[in-house]
Amino acid sequence: MRAVRCNAIGGPVTVEDIPEPRGEVPVDVHYAAVNFADLLVVEGNYQVRAEPPFTPGSEFAGVVAESGHGLAKGDRVFGSAFIGAWAERIAVPATSVHRIPDAVPMERAAAFGVSHATAFNALKLVAGVRPGERVAVLGAAGGVGLAAVELAALLGAEVIAVASTEDKRAACAKQGAQVTLPYENLKQGLRDAGGADVVIDPVGGPHSEQALRAMRWGGRCVNVGFASGEIPRIPLNLAMLKGVTIHGFDFGGWARHDRDRLVASRTELHRMFADGLIHPRVHAVHPLDEVSAALSLGRDAIGKVLLEVARGV
Repeated sequence: MRAVRCNAIGGPVTVEDIPEPRGEVPVDVHYAAVNFADLLVVEGNYQVRAEPPFTPGSEFAGVVAESGHGLAKGDRVFGSAFIGAWAERIAVPATSVHRIPDAVPMERAAAFGVSHATAFNALKLVAGVRPGERVAVLGAAGGVGLAAVELAALLGAEVIAVASTEDKRAACAKQGAQVTLPYENLKQGLRDAGGADVVIDPVGGPHSEQALRAMRWGGRCVNVGFASGEIPRIPLNLAMLKGVTIHGFDFGGWARHDRDRLVASRTELHRMFADGLIHPRVHAVHPLDEVSAALSLGRDAIGKVLLEVARGV
């Protein structure tokens, strides 16, 4: 089968013929998402290291290739794994795949799972967002950021989206943001907008402290990544003086320590998706052979970038 391969940390990635994988549920991949975390894995900068050679890619949608584990051959499914999705086939545990609702296009399912689950868990499990609260989202036009904008609005919050360009801010407004801001003078911009009860931060760097300084009393700041490449050092007196709490969300930690709540959150999120309430934004779709072009979009992408996998082509 054809698959994208990373033969050395840092890349480049190439498309090669490799043996088909073995596992509980083999899935013929139709679409695979290109997430920022996947790029970090290729670069060797992710929290968990993949040893080359490996096939990158953590999010996919396709059809079940062999019946078993409660699934029938041909069932449309989406799922996630640490690596392996940028290929014609992936094999994963049965717990890692979910049926795609009949009314949902497969490409939308490929763009939904990881980013929306990260955003939803940060908003609900960690921050406990309540209707009427003000939620500020940094990196709001990225995969996780745009998902957080959409979901916070669905949860009844007033959303402030922070993004770097006018086009990105316009996309955030379409996803439900009531206020959009640039990064320039971020602290003052957030204060002028009334401050934030909750900050969702997938960016890190200097913007984290600026957002924290603009939070309301008793607020919750949730970090879900460091897209800027810089892990911030926060003056803890800010947390003391403002009565705010600083949290982090990581799937691995929750899966090890509070899996039941994580599964319950996933069930609620999937119900919202099946009910047609969630609409992931797909920025671009590239064929598998154009994986380098997909990766080059980087932070210019608004929403998700997908690889379309056509088996045997």
